[in-house]
Amino acid sequence: MGIGATAGAAAVGGIALTAHASTGSTSKSTDAGLVFDPAAYTELTTTVTDTEGTEHAVTYHFWKAVTYVSKPVDATYQSLNVSVPVEIDGTAVDASDAPILFANSVGGYMPSSVANATGVGGASMGGGTGGGAPSGSSSPTASPTASPSASAPGANGNTNATGGAMNTNQLLALAAGYVVVEPGARGRGLKNSAGEYYGSAPAVIVDLKAAVRYLRSNKGRIPGDVDRIVSAGTSAGGAVSTLLGASGDSPLYDKYLKEIGAADASDAIFAVGAWCPITDLEHADGAYEWNWGTNALSTGEQVDQSVSKDLRSQFAEYQAKLRLRGLRGSGFGTLTARNYDEYLLKQYLEPSATTYLAALSDSERETYLAKNTFITWDGRKATFTWAGYLAHVGARKKSVPAFDAFDLSAGENNEFGSATTANRHFTAYGARNDTTGLSTKRVESDIPELLRLMNPMYHLVEKVNGKRSRHWWIRLGTNDTDTSHVISANLAARAENLGDDVNHLYYWDQGHGANTDPGDFITWMAKVTGYKKTKKTRTARNA
Repeated sequence: MGIGATAGAAAVGGIALTAHASTGSTSKSTDAGLVFDPAAYTELTTTVTDTEGTEHAVTYHFWKAVTYVSKPVDATYQSLNVSVPVEIDGTAVDASDAPILFANSVGGYMPSSVANATGVGGASMGGGTGGGAPSGSSSPTASPTASPSASAPGANGNTNATGGAMNTNQLLALAAGYVVVEPGARGRGLKNSAGEYYGSAPAVIVDLKAAVRYLRSNKGRIPGDVDRIVSAGTSAGGAVSTLLGASGDSPLYDKYLKEIGAADASDAIFAVGAWCPITDLEHADGAYEWNWGTNALSTGEQVDQSVSKDLRSQFAEYQAKLRLRGLRGSGFGTLTARNYDEYLLKQYLEPSATTYLAALSDSERETYLAKNTFITWDGRKATFTWAGYLAHVGARKKSVPAFDAFDLSAGENNEFGSATTANRHFTAYGARNDTTGLSTKRVESDIPELLRLMNPMYHLVEKVNGKRSRHWWIRLGTNDTDTSHVISANLAARAENLGDDVNHLYYWDQGHGANTDPGDFITWMAKVTGYKKTKKTRTARNA
């Protein structure tokens, strides 16, 4: 099964969704606690077209905006939707033991809401505003439903309005017989009536953990196998998806979860799906300059090369300390700043180009190679140099530093803001070179803890978490300059070095947010969870 376009009026990323309430809908949930109400659903129907072009008629039960904590700061964001298939192509299905796709729509570390969703995948099509509204410098200038140009510079045709995931995975998962859970979460820029910010780090990961705890505490009541939760997200959503998988049941989050009344249950998940995860933020500036430091901006201007050089040196030092080994079969031992370019070429980039070229017709391949002379094609394999690849990608997207901006203008500066300060530095280098006139040139005292709470590498390297996910699906476009390619490659290397199952590849010539093999992801979910879709013995009533 794969991606396609459904029949219907509203379309997002090549998939349209038509859903309507049937006459068999039940009453709305009135639960006051954290007990899932199995009867509080609406029955909806939709049509999903898979990647092979086959249409599937799906009837499903839909639970809307279920609050997942007992002491919500803002229930508009701290709620989730549940979609459970009951009939596919006229045959009844039993999803009671199906894996659960836990699909967040977070983008840019901004707020995500399911409040206005009218069916599966609706969270990725835009949420609603809650009691607070995004506010402050470098934060969303409108509600989470705002247009990409207004709310998220990182948004593009591959992403939703805030730069997060489209609804492709959710629709395909539903048509495959899986349970789909879409959680909302607080995000940066949210401001209450007292003028306090309440969505900065670590709010997003705390909320997602609370949502997982809600699911697991309702085992036997909520459809699906709560021991087979597979998280999915793109960009910042990919980062928090990896963080969710790496930090399962870590006691670091307990006090934050208690504050919002999270269920007393595990928040560990089974597997992780992450597309272009922007993570390891305290080291992301150095990694970015190592990768894209010599590439000019879209204006043709070069960034400050003295700053770029400083950051590249910091990356080299950090990478050496990690002592990561290349993936099995790569032929690479310890990965360093000196050999990482060759590692990326041989492990990811050349195989990606090879796959792309092999799929073209002879005439298409000839045309492509004529336009891209940096590639050598021997009839079976593509090869090229690192310099040739960088020139092919072209302009870098971000200035320097990319993430902890000296003028506090980056979204990540906003993510690490406090209740009373919109934007803050989170690296020593950024603080030391601040250009906003701050009285101190040091990061504030709470920043180190926030970095541990927000970085999956802490749970994989510094304090290896035995409750982490053991299965990792990681994807990135080769033309993505929103972050360094090293970020996802380090994540993959560390997970495999720990003995985990890693499925990591790059999409050739694709940019930020690309998801060109969603059907394979759905198949991978079934494989790693051991799930085989079961059909009820009777024929569906509408067959």
